[in-house]
Amino acid sequence: MAWYILYLLNLLWAVAGTSTQTQGSCSVPPAQQPLVNGLQVLMENSVTSSAFPNPSILIAMNLAGAYNVEAQKLLTYKLMASDIADLTIGQLALTVMALTSSCRDPGNKVSILHRQMENWAPSSPNAQSSTFYGPSLAVLALCQKNPETTLPIAVRFAKILLANSSPFNTDTGAMVTLALTCMYNKIPVGSEEGYRSLFGQVLEDVVENISMRIKDNGIIGDIYSTGLAMQALSVTPKHPPKKWNCKKTMDTILKEIELGKFHNPMSIAQILPSLKGKTYLDVPHVSCNPGHEGQPTLPSQTNPAPTSASNITVIYTINNQLRGVELHFNETINVSVKAGSVLLVVLEEAQRRSSMFKFETTVTSWGLVVSSINNIAENVHHRTYWQFLSGKTPLNEGVADYIPFNHEHITANFTQY
Repeated sequence: MAWYILYLLNLLWAVAGTSTQTQGSCSVPPAQQPLVNGLQVLMENSVTSSAFPNPSILIAMNLAGAYNVEAQKLLTYKLMASDIADLTIGQLALTVMALTSSCRDPGNKVSILHRQMENWAPSSPNAQSSTFYGPSLAVLALCQKNPETTLPIAVRFAKILLANSSPFNTDTGAMVTLALTCMYNKIPVGSEEGYRSLFGQVLEDVVENISMRIKDNGIIGDIYSTGLAMQALSVTPKHPPKKWNCKKTMDTILKEIELGKFHNPMSIAQILPSLKGKTYLDVPHVSCNPGHEGQPTLPSQTNPAPTSASNITVIYTINNQLRGVELHFNETINVSVKAGSVLLVVLEEAQRRSSMFKFETTVTSWGLVVSSINNIAENVHHRTYWQFLSGKTPLNEGVADYIPFNHEHITANFTQY
């Protein structure tokens, strides 16, 4: 009898999705819906033929119901045609989820992702929390395609998480929660009950960690990590000891939107699903009726024919003067890039010209974030990271692959928070 009840629960989960868990008192008041709609339009307008095809934005568009159908189609086609050879595990997982939410067959991308996760292992027993963000996305994407074949991968991943003592940041904790919640609710009938206990134990630990980051005003971590954390806390089967007031979080986020804090398309992509009562667990349940019937439509954005952008010279400086770090340096290089290039282009050109400017990135909810320059890497235990500045103005916390800029002076400082 127990197996039959479990079967019914799995069936109900598959049919119903998760959206009902994020409704009710935590929904956006009708008077503020235009504010959210305007945010979505801003995000959708970032999709152009020359822009980097970002799967997180397509996922958000599909979960919310796209207004700009032409932008939706463009982004879908670009992701279908994209070369996956150089993608990280996290980027590939997002691409699979984006195509799934578009009712498109990801093709061999799923089997490639499955193979990569079978071979994945953290670099050390106590790897930094960002190490687990991409693999969490992979477990979630694979769970949504086939939970039965994903089970061995998810079990191994959960055991690695239990053995790791590094504190999770909010984004990673939220993504772990979403991935293991998917597995917890979709454990194949007949599987060992110990799997549920394993996933439940990890979920309890991670959700408690997230709950400890809830501030008095409802923000979880910071305003930009709150979107993913809201998704996680709204669907987790393991509730934290510190009760979460979803309405307070929503009210504060809406105030921050009114203040113009969410202007980065990637930050919008992370908060928009929660504002629309959706989570990443809803990806397989998106309705793909033409035009997302019932959604308001906006005039198609006509993009001007691409013109040849002029080059600009960027003076790029890398600087590390922190005590306790052996290698101190302050090096500057001039690089020529197209105006409107993203930060990643500047870094790649500098690296091509000098090995001193070698850098590494990690995938996060924002996109690619620079984690190491000249073999000096961020360290969560030492609270160190690379901060990018234009003059004295921070540049989106090191997000390298998305936001265009025309800054002539860029400085990367290794600093402590």
